[in-house]
Formats: sequence, structure tokens, C-alpha cells
Amino acid sequence: MRSVIAPRRLARAAALLVLSAAGACGSRGGESAPPPAEGAAAPQQAAQAAAPAVNAGGVKMVVYKTPTCGCCRAWVDHAKAAGFDVQVVDTANVDPVKREQGVPGHLGSCHTAVVDGFVIEGHVPAADVVRLLREKPQGVAGLAVPGMPRGSPGMEVPGGASDPYDVIAFSKEGRVSVFETH
Repeated sequence: MRSVIAPRRLARAAALLVLSAAGACGSRGGESAPPPAEGAAAPQQAAQAAAPAVNAGGVKMVVYKTPTCGCCRAWVDHAKAAGFDVQVVDTANVDPVKREQGVPGHLGSCHTAVVDGFVIEGHVPAADVVRLLREKPQGVAGLAVPGMPRGSPGMEVPGGASDPYDVIAFSKEGRVSVFETH
């Protein structure tokens, strides 16, 4: 792990979380994600195109998401393209899963995954999940990408625009640190 999360980055993550809570991904209120712009790749195609050059080797992953969230579906496709054996559990409310898995509230996003005893919250790149599984850092319960940063896996946009974001490692005791910066 690299360093303690900087206050400015935490503020950015909090702002993205507000967008998430407002339903920016379409996962709240029963709305589906908007269709891609004309000529743009479908979310699944974008996720596959952005798949990392890693191979998870068929490691089992369970992803909890709402049934109508397009960016969650795109992230699942990203994880599958990286070689994870993904089981999807659609649920109307993912919040109880987040609480049960110990995801700190300020690190929330639109979907939660469990893989090899670790919690993966939000649009974490598959390469970072593979690194977590390889390194198994002591005291780390999981990784999170708070909110839904533009350009993160499942949140790709036409033209390739993206925002910088951090992948946050968190402990069961609530300690956080930057695991990776993108």
C-alpha cells in the first residue's frame, strides 16, 4: 500500500459518492442506464476492449448489483474478460451486502463483489484485484473505487475521456490507504 488517503482525494471521492447516491449509474429508482451514444461501443464491448492484459485464472467472484445498472453489467464483463469466474446476484438493494461485508460508507459505489475472502467495492480494475489476490497485503479486507469515476472499468465514455482516481485499500477496522492510482 502506498500512502494514507489525501484530504483532497477524499473530497473528490465524496463528491463522486454524491453522484452515485443521486442515481448517476441508474442503479437507484429502478431506472436503467441510458443507451450508449450513437456510434459508441455498447458498455459490454467497451469493458471487453478495456480488459487488462491479466488472467485471473478462473478465480470465483460473486458480484452483488441491482438488475438494471448498466455500468455494473459492464464491470462484470470487464471482470469476466480478465478471467474471473463471475456469479452475479441481482438484488433490489445492495446496501445490506455492503454492511455485511464491512464496506466503509464513504467508500461506497454501485456494486459489491466478494473474491477469495476479499471485498471489491465499485469499479476496481481487474488488474488491481489480481494484484490484491497475489500480494494478499496484511490487514486489508478489500479494495474500493468510491463513486463512479469516468473512465474506470464499466464507466468508459466515448472518446476515452477519464478522470484520475484512486483504488483504496481498507481494513476491517476502517483504516484506508491508496492501493493504486489511475
